[in-house]
Amino acid sequence: MSHSILSALSEDLLVRVYGFLDPPCRKTWRLVSREFHRVDSLSRTSIRILRVEFLPALLFKHPNLSSLDLSVCPKLDDDVVLRIALDGAVSTSRLKSLNLSRATAVRARGLETLARLCRALERVDVSHCWAFGDREAAALSVAAGLRELKMDKCLSLSDVGLARIVVGCSKLNKISLKWCMEISDLGIDLLCKKCKDLKSLDVSYLKITNESVRSIALLPKLEVLEMVSCPLIDDAGLQYLENGSPSLKEIDVTRCDRVSSSSLISIVKGHPDLQHLKASHCISEISLSFLHNIKALKHLKTLWIDGARVSDSSLLTLSGSCRALTELGVSRCVGVTDIGMMGLARNCSNLKALNLACCGFVTDAAISAVAQSCLNLESLQLESCHLITEKGLQSLGCYSKRLQELDLTDCDGVNDRGLEYISKCSNLLRLKLGLCANISDKGIFHIGSKCSKLLELDLYRCAGFGDDGLAAISRGCKSLNRLILSYCGELTDTGAEKIRQLEHLTHLELRGIKNITGTGLAAIARGCKKLAYLDLKQCENIDDSGFWALAYFSRNLRQINLCNCSVSDTALCMLMSNLSRVQDVDLVHLNRVTVEGFEFALRACCNRLKKLKLLAPLRFLLSSELLEVLHARGCRIRWD
Repeated sequence: MSHSILSALSEDLLVRVYGFLDPPCRKTWRLVSREFHRVDSLSRTSIRILRVEFLPALLFKHPNLSSLDLSVCPKLDDDVVLRIALDGAVSTSRLKSLNLSRATAVRARGLETLARLCRALERVDVSHCWAFGDREAAALSVAAGLRELKMDKCLSLSDVGLARIVVGCSKLNKISLKWCMEISDLGIDLLCKKCKDLKSLDVSYLKITNESVRSIALLPKLEVLEMVSCPLIDDAGLQYLENGSPSLKEIDVTRCDRVSSSSLISIVKGHPDLQHLKASHCISEISLSFLHNIKALKHLKTLWIDGARVSDSSLLTLSGSCRALTELGVSRCVGVTDIGMMGLARNCSNLKALNLACCGFVTDAAISAVAQSCLNLESLQLESCHLITEKGLQSLGCYSKRLQELDLTDCDGVNDRGLEYISKCSNLLRLKLGLCANISDKGIFHIGSKCSKLLELDLYRCAGFGDDGLAAISRGCKSLNRLILSYCGELTDTGAEKIRQLEHLTHLELRGIKNITGTGLAAIARGCKKLAYLDLKQCENIDDSGFWALAYFSRNLRQINLCNCSVSDTALCMLMSNLSRVQDVDLVHLNRVTVEGFEFALRACCNRLKKLKLLAPLRFLLSSELLEVLHARGCRIRWD
């Protein structure tokens, strides 16, 4: 493009053109010219930062950011936040969304600074910050404009901290407290009294009682309620919801062991506009009364009843009543057979997601019926359905052209011919074939040739899969970002050389592959520079040459498993020193590493580790100073 044409385009016009581009195109756009680069800087509204040293410059460069993701910034701490606050050139006045997930080194001082600095803040994520406690909650409560707050697994948060937040942030309409084990009925009651505008609430895994449900029922605008695995809530508690929470559209009581179908009937009676009902592994049987009442849910789109006893007649009645269903979960349901599934397929032609995992009596006839009737099917889970053969997969290949996710894990009847049929589902994004003993490179070749959009592939313990199959995948599935090859014993360095072609790969599992050496790992490291997760557990024949290459090329690694590897003191130190973004490391049974080697390696990365797994005896052999530094930086050590 010539200079004259560029000068004729106004900034407003360039901004409008920029708005039509998808993220990859925007990356190319800003390389065209200085003017295009400037438009990108001014127009960009979200950014994910990987290295803390670039944070001030990037905030200055992009003054109109509304969303900032610091969840993978390993060295972020209070001091960094304070330096930004003191930098007068940096503007955060427009920031509305802040992701601090796993930022365990950011404590009360840093959080209060951020809350005061980002005055427009509406959404904050501090999930998995295990040291986030009452002091940090009090600091965050300064952000009075918060609308959404995610605090999953903030293990140190108690009712006191929650009280500070709900008093200071009374405009909250969405909050997640999943795994906050110190929260009790008292905290939930105060939350419901102060935050009347709540529309979404997640209290999964909390040890709250029916009293909390009584409080929740008073929320007039609540639309989504997640209560997965709440062991103390029973039917009496859920019955409060029959005449409460009038706006409720979605409820999840999965694995609430003391909940039965009677309380679900109460919810159904009180909420005829319910759209999503998730009750997996909590009701033992689908009763006639439940079926009779669920007829009233004319807008029901999602139903999970996994683990319940279901008869063919029940499925027929259910599908005849709930024709708007788009998602159904009946995994591990005793009594699911072809008759019920064929009736379901006829009545619920709008199904997009179906989970039939471990339904051992389902055969090709049911799968063919689903494929022919449910043409919008996007996700199908068939794990451990041993009666499925190539005939059923042939129907999927012919009719399920929109299928994006298929799970065939541990399906004995899946063979190479079946994979040939499946390869006709050209829109597949995720395919799971783990433990399929009857597939080989021949079948995988068809997948590699025709499923070019594939993003995730699981071949766990596929004994017939080898280097030739991996070559086909590497040639044809260039977009793969997740690949699981653990215990595929036929793979060698030749296959590993092919993996290097997968430039977008971020997640790779090679656990237990004995034939891969340092040469193979070095090839992977050189080609797959976006790798963020790598599992090398029990890869015993990888020598230091592979680990040296990993240290040099794989600078984006955030999680690595080196258990039972033959890494030496020197190589481990180099790895931990060079991998500047690593946050989660498993270092168990490293027989060639001495105590001194562990000490030096951990000192090299102690300022960025979030999780660490070590053998229990090292607790008494490593210096107390090192362990104190790790703890102070928010690192959680798992002693094996």
